Amino acid sequence: MRADVQRIAALARLELTEAELDLFARQLTSILEYADSLQSVDTAGVEPYAGGVSGVPLREDVPVASLSRVDALRNAPSADRDAGTFIVPKVIG
Repeated sequence: MRADVQRIAALARLELTEAELDLFARQLTSILEYADSLQSVDTAGVEPYAGGVSGVPLREDVPVASLSRVDALRNAPSADRDAGTFIVPKVIG
């Protein structure tokens, strides 16, 4: 599991200490064990949840102005942007 945490940290460009790697590996193991335990829950006769709250919208769907391209790129390092777009590393081979 520690190797999985290291790989995820590398993909997210996170530098983790040895203590953090151990902690996150334990936490990830715990989360996955809990998720696996849900497989044993009897769901016979339970209708699938389709999301939403009784089909009632939570707010009006009102269009609002979004960030301009300049504002969106403002905090990106200059090495990570080109011609008004973000430059990101290839993560799918």
